[in-house]
Amino acid sequence: MEFTKYQGLGNDFILVDNRHSTTPSLSPEEAVKLCDRHFGIGADGVIFALPGDENSDYTMRIFNSDGSEPQMCGNGIRCLARFLAKLEGIDTTEKSYRIQTLAGIIIPNLEAEGQVKVDMGTPFLLAKEIPTTLTKAEEKVIDQSLEVGDQSWLVTCVSMGNPHCITFVEDVAKIPLETIGPKFEHHAVFPKRTNTEFIEVVRRDYLKMRVWERGAGITLACGTGACASVVAGVLTGHCDRLCTVELPGGCLTIEWSKKDNRLYMTGPAEEVFTGVID
Repeated sequence: MEFTKYQGLGNDFILVDNRHSTTPSLSPEEAVKLCDRHFGIGADGVIFALPGDENSDYTMRIFNSDGSEPQMCGNGIRCLARFLAKLEGIDTTEKSYRIQTLAGIIIPNLEAEGQVKVDMGTPFLLAKEIPTTLTKAEEKVIDQSLEVGDQSWLVTCVSMGNPHCITFVEDVAKIPLETIGPKFEHHAVFPKRTNTEFIEVVRRDYLKMRVWERGAGITLACGTGACASVVAGVLTGHCDRLCTVELPGGCLTIEWSKKDNRLYMTGPAEEVFTGVID
């Protein structure tokens, strides 16, 4: 099986050409082995480029490094867009794709200098949409108190097709991510687990973010998390609708458009290497 390794701000993926079938060519267990950084290729997940349907050009499926399947991945879909352009043999800055995901249709647009701008859709804010039991199903979770690790945190919850729990802190560097992250992810108020973002406000238009990803742990970047964090920042009065979000792997530009309520994410996606698995 041929594959191509891509990374978006250090969030790395194994990309597989799966256009011949609507079913991923690897099982979740096989994906776990390939993602192992010592005994496999090494990645945060495996992404499959599957055929589309009447409403889309292609379909995206992804298995995390623990074998779970998220609804969507912001950094991953930028990498997928570059991979699809390579498969099609094109090199253009005006190409866009309609990609079916478990979170609905997502539209990435290729731009100059390796950048990809993605229409991430509208955020979901009701507790039942996250999902979380932190408050009533039809209510929003904004600055709600949550006890995690013998500490009370003020959290705001947003779904970008996948669940996010965002909390604002004084210094993200001081967060013990490897110990507190799993406690958030598996907290009882999140029936489908959650991604967790810790955000430091540098300026109203500049945020620093560290993330614990559901199913992947500590990663260098999370595109949906950056989008969710800007939404949470606007809802809590911490930031503007257009922000630079600095992650350990680099920066994303996130805009929550007031005009159409949609999130637009712009960032890089780069090919690392290609190979063949026996």
